[in-house]
Amino acid sequence: MKYSIVYLIIINVITFFAYGIDKIKAKKGRWRTPESVLLLLAFIGGAAGALAGMHLFRHKTHHKKFTILVPMMLVVWCVVIVLWMRYEL
Repeated sequence: MKYSIVYLIIINVITFFAYGIDKIKAKKGRWRTPESVLLLLAFIGGAAGALAGMHLFRHKTHHKKFTILVPMMLVVWCVVIVLWMRYEL
């Protein structure tokens, strides 16, 4: 369980910064992180970091794909964590 928590913290921090870096690149007109990578980071556990990054950096908040999928992934991860904790006890 300890390693799972560490993993989730790390993946959320990485995802948060990935959204921030992509926003900076967008403003400067530079090469961007593909949307599929940003969504993949949310899918593999970084949904909280993705949602925080979306709102803090105001990035991808007008893309329906992101405004639907990222919160949905966060709910799924919350359910997984609750079930995991319940199973561990």
